[in-house]
Amino acid sequence: MTTTHHHTRYFIFLFLATFNFFFFFESSNAAYIINVVSFGAKPDGQFDSTMSFLRAWSSACKSREPATIYVPQGSFLLKQVTFWGPCMNEIDFRIDGTLVAPLDYWSLGNSGYWILFMKVNWLSVRGGTLDGRGPGYWRCRRSGKSCPAGARSISFSWSNNVVVNGLTSLNSQEMHIAIDHCNNVLIQDVKIRAPSASPNTDGINVQFSVGVTISHSTIMTGDDCISISQGSRNLWIERIACGPGHGISIGSLGTYANEAGVQNVTVTDSIFTKTENGVRIKSWAQPTNGYATDIVFRNLIMNNAYNPIIIDQRYCPGGQCPHQSSGVKISRVSFEHIKGTSASLAAINFDCSQSNPCWGIKLQDINLSYLKGSAKSSCRNAGGNNIGVVIPRSCL
Repeated sequence: MTTTHHHTRYFIFLFLATFNFFFFFESSNAAYIINVVSFGAKPDGQFDSTMSFLRAWSSACKSREPATIYVPQGSFLLKQVTFWGPCMNEIDFRIDGTLVAPLDYWSLGNSGYWILFMKVNWLSVRGGTLDGRGPGYWRCRRSGKSCPAGARSISFSWSNNVVVNGLTSLNSQEMHIAIDHCNNVLIQDVKIRAPSASPNTDGINVQFSVGVTISHSTIMTGDDCISISQGSRNLWIERIACGPGHGISIGSLGTYANEAGVQNVTVTDSIFTKTENGVRIKSWAQPTNGYATDIVFRNLIMNNAYNPIIIDQRYCPGGQCPHQSSGVKISRVSFEHIKGTSASLAAINFDCSQSNPCWGIKLQDINLSYLKGSAKSSCRNAGGNNIGVVIPRSCL
């Protein structure tokens, strides 16, 4: 898809998303306002407020006028909670306080979720802090003991027209924000924090979703700042400060033989600081019908990122490598106006599939230097073209 189409789609969506956001904001003043404290929640961080939140949700969900669920200042302890839709009207979840997970990580069970919104349309979540209390769980993972599945802090599944604005997520056990089978999602002004050594704490994960915009956010974590999995289309990602973390990744793809592809993704105007990767596409080396196409990475700054530009079709982090040839078809990927420093010699590394070589790769106006000498580019099974100055010298 052309850059113009990218832009047009983005601005239409951003207008709609912003309109919806302000609609929520305006309507919440006159709407039905539900304070969770009036349903028995206690802001002391000790009392289990889960049932109080569910009762507040039920009241808002049944309301025939737009409803605001208000979480005042203080700490509210929540166990695993699923907010089910569909609801009768728009719901604005406005948080001034902090939602805290139980200290005993076993109490979230094996569902994989802490706070889950399921089949909810026209939802906004604004402000507030989520404290996933991950350190105890990470210690369990590192010890080799038996541990539960680990919970994502906040997830949106099978939901449409969702706005997340001004949320802070701290120390999630696993992924911080998960978007799954959703349409039209705007995530903006979020702050995500977890230590660089925390396992699988992706900042934002998107899969099977269409029309997702992520903007103006700071993500410091132990895994991908943003990971884009199978079945994702029409994503716009801008003004992200990523690091520490593993960069912004498409993949890993090729996990399943029958897999949905990734199409029309733009990552722009972002900064990567001391990340393990900058922008990356990764796939397992095994047969699949997956693909990634119409991808644009542009206007990016790398501050000592280890692999600033990388396509890795022999991805294998755990040692149990398939040692086959990746079936994921990667095409029409543009890297434009990317500058800064690489922490590794290979500032550009395209390791593509032998059976499905990458094609339509574009390098335009790249300037990446290696602090300990001349940076290099490395290509395997990759074809494409170069525009303007490309440093290190292109291997395409």
